[in-house]
Amino acid sequence: MGKRIIQQRRGRGSPTYRVPTYPFRPIISYRDVNGRVVDIVRDPIRNAPLGEVVYEDNSVGYIIAPEGLKVGDTIEKYIMPLSQVPEGTRVFAIETYPRSGPKLCRTSGSAAIVVSKSEKECIIQLPSKKVKKLHPECRVTVGIPAGEGRKEKPFIKAGTKWIVMHKRGKLYPRTSGVAMNAVDHPFGGG
Repeated sequence: MGKRIIQQRRGRGSPTYRVPTYPFRPIISYRDVNGRVVDIVRDPIRNAPLGEVVYEDNSVGYIIAPEGLKVGDTIEKYIMPLSQVPEGTRVFAIETYPRSGPKLCRTSGSAAIVVSKSEKECIIQLPSKKVKKLHPECRVTVGIPAGEGRKEKPFIKAGTKWIVMHKRGKLYPRTSGVAMNAVDHPFGGG
């Protein structure tokens, strides 16, 4: 008999694969007005903490919190266009083109380095060592995202690891092929 592949089993939509509907924070975005950090909050689906910002027009938004961010700080000293950032500076939450919103280096501890700048383009080196050319008006956050040491603490228990994987809709634990029966996997049996 044939077997349903993993995509087909996920498509059924059982609770094993379904991402729970937590009250996730809204989309991270850059605004044109200045704001002040009023709180640092935790989002269940993200590794890095978020800074809750009240802008000058009294609207509320969220940014990925850089290391050293504290309540009461203004965000204008952290968020700026690439053209204003000195070479060799570590940046994160990078826009791929102007006004696109932060797309690159958003997880805790990851940051790109500004390699060189000109009037027409800025070159950054991503954590993967890939070099990318961007428009000078692309906005970035200066520094490193907070929560860099999250991998240093071990999970200790399988239940804690299961909770983290479940929040992201991942299948855990994953059984290895050699532990299966011969009917279930080419490596099984024996």
